[in-house]
Amino acid sequence: MADYKTKFEKQIVGKIMKERGLTSPLAVTRLTKIVINTGVGKLKDDKEKEIVKKYLTMISGQEVHARPAKKSIASFKSREGMTIGYSVTLRGQRMYDFLTRLIDVALPRSRDFRGISETSVDQFGNLTIGIREHIAFPEIIGEDVKTIFGLEATLVTSAKNKEEALELYRALGIPFKK
Repeated sequence: MADYKTKFEKQIVGKIMKERGLTSPLAVTRLTKIVINTGVGKLKDDKEKEIVKKYLTMISGQEVHARPAKKSIASFKSREGMTIGYSVTLRGQRMYDFLTRLIDVALPRSRDFRGISETSVDQFGNLTIGIREHIAFPEIIGEDVKTIFGLEATLVTSAKNKEEALELYRALGIPFKK
């Protein structure tokens, strides 16, 4: 597996500086954080919610935080303050470790994976990747899993527009559809 932090610092920064005519390496678009979310609103049992929290903590390598409902919605059978999801924000070395596992292991192991659509990048340069089954990550042993859940990883950049972000993502090796 490639270490994306050293790859970024040694290869990608120089390449992007040369292509765009930048003079300072600090002007290069970079990854600032990765936010991982999952929803547990459909799970009624608190034991299942704790299992989801445990697995998400294993995947991210950092403690996750519960996200409570802001208001009660009867049709969703949710009450204000009820846990409806879990979220974690990764920065620094943990962010690059997660990126390595995401690109090199989890995405290729995902079922029917053909690449990420370029429309997943928003106008601000943030890429949101949905993963249907958490068992694609190497930390999870598939035989022990009874509750399968999906999660969403959002890669946040310092890009000013979509084109700068796409250039960074391609340089990092994120697999886009042809």
